[in-house]
Amino acid sequence: MDRTTYVETFDNGPRGWTAWGTGNMVPKIQDGAIISRSPWRVDPNHCSPGGGYLHLLTYIITNPLLFSEEMAAKVGPNRFIEEGKDRNLTNARITVRMRGEVDAKGAKLVLLAQADVPGTRTNWVMTGQTFNITPEWSDQTITLVPDPSQWLCLGSRHDLTHVYGYGDIVEVLKNVDVDLILVFHPLKIVSLKEGVDVDYMRTHRDYEPDYRYLPSGYVMFDTITIEYDIEYPPEAPGS
Repeated sequence: MDRTTYVETFDNGPRGWTAWGTGNMVPKIQDGAIISRSPWRVDPNHCSPGGGYLHLLTYIITNPLLFSEEMAAKVGPNRFIEEGKDRNLTNARITVRMRGEVDAKGAKLVLLAQADVPGTRTNWVMTGQTFNITPEWSDQTITLVPDPSQWLCLGSRHDLTHVYGYGDIVEVLKNVDVDLILVFHPLKIVSLKEGVDVDYMRTHRDYEPDYRYLPSGYVMFDTITIEYDIEYPPEAPGS
């Protein structure tokens, strides 16, 4: 596995980075940067009793088995996969050059790491380190430390426990084999329809959320860099 620094500038398109809820998966590129604007779709897969609702701004698939030909035709090539980047991200540093203007309504822009562990797929948001959105360009860096106090496992909504569950962040960071996502979390969900149990029903299918309670604005991602910690090389085969 390649542990040299991964850098994506988006000067040549999405390069595997994908949008969610746009209909065609392709993020909008403006002046060599991904630009993500509200209103953002609401992901209800981890609502109560799980860790909460999400806005997914952009993500990169880390596993070639999950990066379909359809995705490649629209947002490929996926350089993380093509260059064989190591999925052991223990203590990796992720730097995002970004700018934006957002009324966050209490939400934070955070990284979500998703991985398959024995028996389930588990999602973790790094609540201990967040990205600061500023009107001017700035470089924001987080370090993926294997410290459970800095992470929140999202678990699952009531009817997806057969898909999503809990795990160990130490093991997850050793093999982030699904994706990395930039998300807004947590979100306050209020239905436009009266009498709706929002945690039982599904957003955008059974009801529409009241966007007055949700983040609004835009965020631009100019460069995303992943630097590996040389103290955490890949485990030797058979270890």
